[in-house]
Amino acid sequence: MTLKLEKIPNYSGPKGPVVLVVMDGVGIGKYEEGDYVRSAHKPNLDWVLANCPHTTLKAHGTAVGMPSDDDMGNSEIGHNAIGCGRVYDQGASLVAKAVSSGALYQGAAWKKMVANVKEHGSTLHFIGLFSDGNVHAHVDHLKGMLAQAKQEGVKCARIHPLLDGRDVPPTSALDYVLPFEQFLAELNADGTVDYAIASGGGRMKVTMDRYEADWRMVELGWKTHVRGEGALYPSAQAAIEDLRAKNPGVLDQDLPAFVVAKDGKPIGPIVDHDSVILFNFRGDRAIELTRAFEDADFKPFDRGPRPDVLFAGMMQYDGDAGIPANFLVEPPRITRTLGEYLADAGVRQLAISETQKFGHVTYFFNGNRAEKFSEPLEDYVEIPSDRVPFEERPWMKGAEITDKVIEAMGSGQYRFIRVNYPNGDMVGHTGIFPAVKIAVEAVDLCLGRLIAAAKKTGSILVISADHGNSDDMYEHAKDGSVKFDKKTGLPKARTAHSLNPVPAVIFDPANAAQAKLTDKAGLGISSLAATCLNLLGFRTPEGYDPSLVSVGG
Repeated sequence: MTLKLEKIPNYSGPKGPVVLVVMDGVGIGKYEEGDYVRSAHKPNLDWVLANCPHTTLKAHGTAVGMPSDDDMGNSEIGHNAIGCGRVYDQGASLVAKAVSSGALYQGAAWKKMVANVKEHGSTLHFIGLFSDGNVHAHVDHLKGMLAQAKQEGVKCARIHPLLDGRDVPPTSALDYVLPFEQFLAELNADGTVDYAIASGGGRMKVTMDRYEADWRMVELGWKTHVRGEGALYPSAQAAIEDLRAKNPGVLDQDLPAFVVAKDGKPIGPIVDHDSVILFNFRGDRAIELTRAFEDADFKPFDRGPRPDVLFAGMMQYDGDAGIPANFLVEPPRITRTLGEYLADAGVRQLAISETQKFGHVTYFFNGNRAEKFSEPLEDYVEIPSDRVPFEERPWMKGAEITDKVIEAMGSGQYRFIRVNYPNGDMVGHTGIFPAVKIAVEAVDLCLGRLIAAAKKTGSILVISADHGNSDDMYEHAKDGSVKFDKKTGLPKARTAHSLNPVPAVIFDPANAAQAKLTDKAGLGISSLAATCLNLLGFRTPEGYDPSLVSVGG
């Protein structure tokens, strides 16, 4: 298939740029209770929904490449789908198939990891997000690998779980730890192996930083998992119970680090000749720890003596940079992205967000590609995020992002701009309801400024989202009723992404495109790519999912 875009006859696009506005985590709620998008004061979003062509799009499950429609969407696969214009099987699907079929264990990387520990009589370590949220990892993948390791004669394994509470209920850690401990006990029962949890901590405290926002998290993870330094406990259960008692109201994602010890000594530091598997399949929160293990010239923190280990990721997290060198499952090979098509057509582009979502409008949007397609034609702007809890500053960097976008809209330099406002997602994950409402309202203020700028510059706004979150903040029972916390009497917070659709709105104040909405039903966010291309004056490329609009009257 060619990269060459065909122009739409008799339509050359708007006077100003086409601006794709991703309101991260802002979906269309199923329930009125707990929908902080619906309850927020958002006159600008309400106005465009009442007065502009709009529809809803699927942003979860098979519509974004997940195994089933019971699986949430997320920002990584959401931006993959938006940026590449069609649906690829994503990490969750690829890894699940590789584990269930046994293909993972036939791969060179797995064989190397196992052979290394058997040769040296050393330990096989597993580090990763510990839940069935299926966004970064899945505990069933871990169980499958441990069972296979025993079958292949691996005598010692140590697990370093990163507690979730973000893609699953916020205080559900023991719902995963206790059955897993029983699973390990069954593996250990015949006395041929010694498999145990060695260290851990909450995912937003330990190890899983992204976009180099806070290397201190990774440094703490290094000290915890590798060196075995930190608060010592006889078991993961004891650690979780004690840390909850010492930090009332703490969510799993924020639990401090812990180390499991016996007779006062850590049971699983990572030492020379060990093998280490980072079993997260999603790349953004895996790259920094990978670099800590692999980079010879490493600057972000003092690692101390770096153990001589064999390291592998579940997938390759950055194909351009070759991170990591060893990986268990091939990632999706995404080609012909929107950005690549536009670069080939000579269209100048701007991608902008703050640190928390900068990689989403660049790396993930470009099909898991770190490098630009064209240095002269692409500008990437990162607004540094504040290093404070999101609920304490729910407006985040929305104003600063908007300043830059409005400047770019008026500059005449760009024909396509993509922007992500992280607030609805990042604050939604905190479960702090008043802050979530403010976060949505902050995005709406920014949207109002973009609307005014579009009118002034003759631009077209394509307003949508990558998935829902703030639209579903309460836990609901199967009958739709709200679940309440017995201690506080308040609704139980839901901090995970929702399964709800997202809005898609075309704001074209000059009616330059004379856009008419398609009557095709059931479209997903992958249709946003063709939509933007059409509004810019290009036909939908072969193989792309259908556009939401026809243009030119």
